Formats: sequence, C-alpha cells, structure tokens
Amino acid sequence: MRFLFFLFLGGLLTLNQSCVSKKKFTSLQAMHDAKQKELSTCYNEKGNLSNALNVSQAEVTALKAQLKDCKSLRDKQVEQVGNLTVLNQSANENIHKTLSQLEKKDKYIKLLQAAKSKADSINLALAVNLKSALKEGLDDQDVNIKVDKTVVMINLSDKMLFSSGSYQLSEKSSTVLSKIAQIIKQRSDIEVMVEGYTDDQPIKTNCIEDNWDLSVKRSTAVVRALQNIYQVNPNKLIAAGRAQYNALSGNSTEQQRAMNRRTRIIILPKIDQFYDLLDPSKQ
Repeated sequence: MRFLFFLFLGGLLTLNQSCVSKKKFTSLQAMHDAKQKELSTCYNEKGNLSNALNVSQAEVTALKAQLKDCKSLRDKQVEQVGNLTVLNQSANENIHKTLSQLEKKDKYIKLLQAAKSKADSINLALAVNLKSALKEGLDDQDVNIKVDKTVVMINLSDKMLFSSGSYQLSEKSSTVLSKIAQIIKQRSDIEVMVEGYTDDQPIKTNCIEDNWDLSVKRSTAVVRALQNIYQVNPNKLIAAGRAQYNALSGNSTEQQRAMNRRTRIIILPKIDQFYDLLDPSKQ
C-alpha cells in the first residue's frame, strides 16, 4: 500500500510540479527518497529474517535429531544398567554359592583331618598295646609291628609259626597267636586279615600244589587257630595267600628267602567304622 501511495505521490508531483513551489517539491522529493530507502531496508530485513528463520528451522531439525539420538542412547544405557543389575545379582548369587561350597569343603577337609588324626591315634595305641603284649618271650627279629596308613601290620617270621615247607602250626606258635588274639578280642570295631607269603623256591607235594597253595594253607591255618583255639569272632577274620610275590627282598641268599617266608597279620578298621569317622552326624 505504501508503494502505491508513493507512486501516486510521484505522479501527483510530476503533474503538479509546475503548480508547487520549488521548496515544497524538494521537501516532498526528500520525503519520497527517505520512504524508498526505508522500504528497501524493510525488504532487506525481511530477506535476512527469512534466512534466519530457515537457519533456525535447520538448527531445530538438527537439535531434534540429536535429542532423538540422546534418547536412544539413554534407553540403551538404561537397558545395559538393567542387564548389569541382573548380572550383578547373578554374580552375587554365584559368589555366595561358591563361598558356601568352599565352606562345606573346608569343613569336610577338617573332618577328614580329624578322622585321620583319630584313626592314627587309634592305630598307634593298638600298635603300642601289641608291642607291649608281644615283647616278653619273643625275639624282636621274628616280630615286626608297624602302623602303615590306616592299618596296623604284624609281620611274623616263618619259623615263628611253621616248619619248613609245612602249613601245620608249630607248638611255639601259640605263644604269639594267643597274645594277638587277646588284643583282637578287645576291639569290636576291627577286622583281621592274615596273609601267607613264601620264597620263590618251587614246591609240590602230595598235599601242596605250589607256592600259591602253600601260602593260602598257611593263612587258613592261622585263621582257624584264631577262631577255634582262641575264640576270635570269625566275622572279623580274612585269609589270603600271596605266594612268593610282594617280596621284602630278593631270593638270592638263604637269609633273603627266610625274610620273604612270613605271615602278615593286618588289623584294619571295619569299612562301616571307617565311614563313621567321616560322617559329621556321628562325630
């Protein structure tokens, strides 16, 4: 509208220039130029505002995209934190389970150590009693008593119990067997294994097939004597033969062969008694 006004004003001025004084015309011309300049400035400002608006809209679009990315990142972080929380809970549960298992294992190890100490003490006391009972009237070289792991072993030389090549007990065997039987009968929680051993010299007679046969017959003879003569409970007794195997030494000399010809009496805890030592409820 301003533009039309100025056009009209310009035409009017042109038409009436002759009718208007020069001073008045100059004033109107100056006003016209000022308005034209103002109008040009407005157009420039409008263009600048339009450009600024376009820039602002682009910035808003960019900011919206950044905001969307931030929200997506936030959601992922929240999800990760949730996963970490679940993992931490699971890890804590596993740690507690592991600690509980270790505590149980530690208690069981201590129980085993206590059971071993108890078994060792029992076996040591048994060995001391046997040595005390057998020391009188017997040659130390013919009797050897030792504690080996969970058992007490009594090694008796061949000449203590049998004649050469025989499985018949000699008269002097009663001295040692009666004392051993007395100790065995005092303990209800043990079993007794009798093992017969020979040297490597082959043997075959009308009554003996070979060294296996001889070793078994000798261990059986001892077991029968413990049961029938000395009233040891047969449920405790085990007979076994080892022939010439598991020798203590070589068989090159008579002395070595004499060492290998022996009877070994093993006193060991009954299996259920041994497991009782490992049962926490029975400690």
